[in-house]
Amino acid sequence: MVNSATKLSCSKSLGRKVRGLVFGGGSLRWVCPNFLLLCVFLLCSFPAFAQSPQPSDTPSATAQAHTPAELLRGTISGTVADRTGAVIPGARVKLSREDSSLSQETMSDSDGQFYFAGVTPGSFQLTISSPGFAAQTASGRLHPGEDYTVPPVLLDVAAAAAEVKVAMTPVEIAEAEIKDEEKQRILGVIPNFYVTYNSAAAPLNPKQKFELAWKATIDPINFGMTGAIAGVQQAVDAFSGYGQGAQGYAKRYAASYADSAISTFIGGAILPSVLKQDPRYFYKGTGTRRSRIIYALANAVICKGDNGHWQVNYSSMLGSLAAGGISNLYYPESDRDSTVTFENTLIAIGSNAANNLLQEFLIRKLTRNPPTYTPATSASASRP
Repeated sequence: MVNSATKLSCSKSLGRKVRGLVFGGGSLRWVCPNFLLLCVFLLCSFPAFAQSPQPSDTPSATAQAHTPAELLRGTISGTVADRTGAVIPGARVKLSREDSSLSQETMSDSDGQFYFAGVTPGSFQLTISSPGFAAQTASGRLHPGEDYTVPPVLLDVAAAAAEVKVAMTPVEIAEAEIKDEEKQRILGVIPNFYVTYNSAAAPLNPKQKFELAWKATIDPINFGMTGAIAGVQQAVDAFSGYGQGAQGYAKRYAASYADSAISTFIGGAILPSVLKQDPRYFYKGTGTRRSRIIYALANAVICKGDNGHWQVNYSSMLGSLAAGGISNLYYPESDRDSTVTFENTLIAIGSNAANNLLQEFLIRKLTRNPPTYTPATSASASRP
């Protein structure tokens, strides 16, 4: 068994031999194998060093070189104004591309300016429009990353903007027609208010119906005609209960005027307002003679409603009946008879038929400067 002193002596002896080999003290055959091992180690390590990443001096430039051009979006802006240079706020600006899915829209601000952001490069077209102005277009080409400013867009005033249409309400139209009717006089003297030469005349409202009745009642010619009727009645001693002389004439005059006023207001204003019927005669003036005669006779018992449809003329017939019944209050007792009242109603219907025939074939010719209406105005009128 080797003791510790022997081990120590051997270790020291081996150390001296190794140092001699390394530092030249040993034989060359010990150095060459070690040198070859070192060379092999270096050759194996060289490829790893060659493949290690090298730092780049311009990393952003390299990344930019590989960025697609179409991803560098730009902006388009401009100003909308009129030919005087005044800016136009609220103008509609549409950006169109070859691909319709890329279209955008915006409105010009209070300074007339518009702006599109994030626009893909390429050709584009702008369409600018505003109420009252003619639409205008502008085009251009946006390059990658460019802030494109469109030259000022000047809009022309639209030709149609100068056209102003004034529309009258039905009440205003009817009022204007009444003014024409109040000028209608046979031979320029006798009033002929209750006829309209416009077959599509606007319906009268209650106020206008009463206005027409009032004008007809207080017309000076009406007073003169009433006086003539009273004179004839006195001459033939009609309604003998009134007597003769000035007193008898005055009673006849008052009774005749009352008949006219009551019949006009009840048959021409009150009942037409309640029943919504038009008290006027609608002149036909066209068609065959036979058709016009039938039309005139029929209008003694039918009339046009405020809704434009033809209907039974209750206003006129009931008005005559009511006026006859009321007249029993002031006519002489000897002349009061309910049968006479109904007879007078039938006479009134016949009188209206005769008057309509005169209106259709004669009175228009005797009326000075009767109003005329274009066919387009009366095209929508319905016939009975």
